[in-house]
Parts: sequence; structure tokens; C-alpha cells
Amino acid sequence: MTGRPAVPGAAPGPAPELFTWEFASDPYPAYAWLRDHAPVHRTRLPSGVEAWLVTRYADAKQALADPRLSKNPAHHDEPAHAKGKTGIPGERKAELMTHLLNIDPPDHTRLRRLVSKAFTPRRVAEFAPRVQELADGLIDRFADTGSADLIHEFAFPLPIYAICDLLGVPREDQDDFRDWAGMMIRHQGGPRGGVARSVKKMRGYLADLIHRKRAALPPEPAPGEDLISGLIRASDHGEHLTENEAAAMAFILLFAGFETTVNLVGNGTYALLTHPEQRERLQTSLAAGERGLLETGVEELLRYDGPVELATWRFATRPLTIGGQDVAAGDPVLVVLAAADRDPERFTDPDTLDLARRDSQHLGYGHGIHYCLGAPLARLEGQTALATLLTRLPDLRLAADPAELRWRGGLIMRGLRTLPVSFTPPASSAGNGPSTTQK
Repeated sequence: MTGRPAVPGAAPGPAPELFTWEFASDPYPAYAWLRDHAPVHRTRLPSGVEAWLVTRYADAKQALADPRLSKNPAHHDEPAHAKGKTGIPGERKAELMTHLLNIDPPDHTRLRRLVSKAFTPRRVAEFAPRVQELADGLIDRFADTGSADLIHEFAFPLPIYAICDLLGVPREDQDDFRDWAGMMIRHQGGPRGGVARSVKKMRGYLADLIHRKRAALPPEPAPGEDLISGLIRASDHGEHLTENEAAAMAFILLFAGFETTVNLVGNGTYALLTHPEQRERLQTSLAAGERGLLETGVEELLRYDGPVELATWRFATRPLTIGGQDVAAGDPVLVVLAAADRDPERFTDPDTLDLARRDSQHLGYGHGIHYCLGAPLARLEGQTALATLLTRLPDLRLAADPAELRWRGGLIMRGLRTLPVSFTPPASSAGNGPSTTQK
């Protein structure tokens, strides 16, 4: 640390405008201004809700682990016009609020324990061949065309199918999940009310699937039992997991488990395509059969332009001080991970992409008891996706002016709407036809 003051002096002019389309394309200059001049900044969000934005790394890390900041929206001292605007659209009406992103201990501890077994390093390692199969199968679908939209044809379906497999959604139903998730990920780009309708459809499907799996559940679990069956089994053996909790848990694992990976793969590929020297280093390393640079590289991509821009909502349960700023009870607090992970007080040359960076204790997956449960799976998917793309399509290149690319609107996530690329079709891909990735 260089001794930067906790509370800065007078700022040179007004704060930059936030949450515009121009801001979405490159929010980092605005976040740098906030870190320097208003590190805990109260602003009105596009939804009309007023919240505090925390932008410095040290303050962000402290806030993420502070028990006085609750995840439960019941603590929000919200005015009438802000009612229901602080969570995932549609989750209240669909009775899907009781999940890990909205609760505190002891309920959070109990529910997290139930699902943590699905994301152990051993379980994730066992899932690696399926992730590789999915990545190869999706590339097979477009490899002989010489062009693709990597968001819609690769980065989006890969984690959808993977998390559906993990949850135990039958293959014949997974395209329905892909459609519902597509509506959710478009946010402002879809029809009015489309997100809420998709959430409602997903809720109905999950309730039916839970009933069907409970009726067919064998007495003893099979190796690699799917997660929904595991939740049902835990509920039936005294863990007190209600049907709403089981449905909400499956919902949030799907929601949180796919969009983050979509953005990790999309943002990561875009960063590599716009930093050719780093991309070449990684390809050389992969060609030599080494994985060290891939592993540190994915962590660096998570830090440099990660998939989650702001951590999910927190609410002050009593008056507190963050970074020298007084925060009232009931106020929403949003930790800006994208700003914290570019803080020069924590990272040397933070605006430089360096895949070999060793000191990358980023906050991309959070910190404290709400640290992302699915981080091991997301890392596996990110590493597999990038390695497979760069190995199978070695001359992959951006097929659009970076200035023409558009980033999705929204508050929490950061990701591209599209990522058009071109490449030389591999000689072996001609005539492969559709893969057997699905159905």
C-alpha cells in the first residue's frame, strides 16, 4: 500500500456518468475516478434504487466478509418505488427467493453444506471429460464454416449443458433450459416481462422435475448422483430442505452457474484476441503440453475483465462505516469487483493483461462465506473452453471492429452480446456434420 487516504479531499469536478451504454463498453476509467475521489459512492441505479458502490480493493474485501452486511432483502429499507428491484427479475413471484444469494447464516450454512459436495475438487475432476466433450462437440458444429458468433454458438451453450448435466436435467429437456436462460441473459434485450416469464416457466419445470425424481429415487445413491437427486435425498433424510428451497437452489445454481461462465469465456477470448502477444504465449505453452500458463491466465482474465462486475446485493443491518463513509441501516451496498480488481494499491500495473501474473488474489468469485460455490467448475469450464478454442482454431481472429461490439445491459454481470470471429477451417472438420453434444 502507498498510504492513499481513506477519505479523499475535494474531487476535481462531478463524478463520471455511470451505467450508460458508453460506460458499459469500458467502465474502467470511471471506476478509477471513483477509487481516487469517491471510493464509497452513493448513486441512483437505472432501476431507481439508491445504493453505495464500494470500489477500492481493501474496502471491497472487508465489505464482502462483513456480517453486518446481510444478503437478505428483508433488511432493505426500500421506498415503494424500489420494491422488488434488488434481486433477479421474477424470483419473488416465482417463490424462488430462498437461495444462497439471498440468505444469511444459519440457513446459508445449512443450504451451502448440502450442495458443497457437488463442487469438490474430486467431483469437478470427474466431470472434466464431459466438459471437454461439450467443448469439442460445440466447435464441431461450426468448425468447417470458418466463422462463428462465439457467444451464442460456444460460450453460452457450454455452461448451460454442463450445469444441466450436473443438476440432472434430462438431455431431452435441456434445450428448453437453453431457451429460458437465453431470455434471462438478454435482460433488456428481450420482450417486456420476458425474464419473469422465463423464471416462472423454469420454476414450474423444476417443481415437476423434483416430484419425478423423488418418485424414482433409488434407496441408495449411485456414484456421481445428480445434484437435484442429492438435494431430495438430503431433504428426505432430515435436513429440512423444503420443496421451495430445493427448487430455489436448483434455480440459482443454474442462473449463477451459467452466466458467469458465458462471460468468462466471452470476455476472456475477447481479451486474448485483442492482446495478440499474450494469446501467442498461451498457444505456445499449450502446444508444449504445459498447463501452468493456462491456469494463471484464467485467473488473470478473471481479474482483468471478469464476468461479474458488481457483487450481488448486500444490505446494512445497522449503521456502519466503510472506507471512511457512514452507511445507514437498510442501505443497499454493491461491491464493485471490477473496480477492486484494478486497484493499483493492490495490483502492480492493474490495467495490463499479464497471463503469467502470479499475485492474482482477485475478488472475481467473491470473498468470505459467500465465496462462489461453483468456482472450481467455472475454472474448469474456462480453462477447457479457452484451451480447446486456441488449439483447434489456432488462427482465431476477431471479425468485427472492437468499437462495434456491444456489451449487455444490466447491473451485476459484464459480458458481450456477440463475439464474431473468423478462422481457417481445420482440414479434419470438413464433413463432420452436427456433433452428438446433445440428444
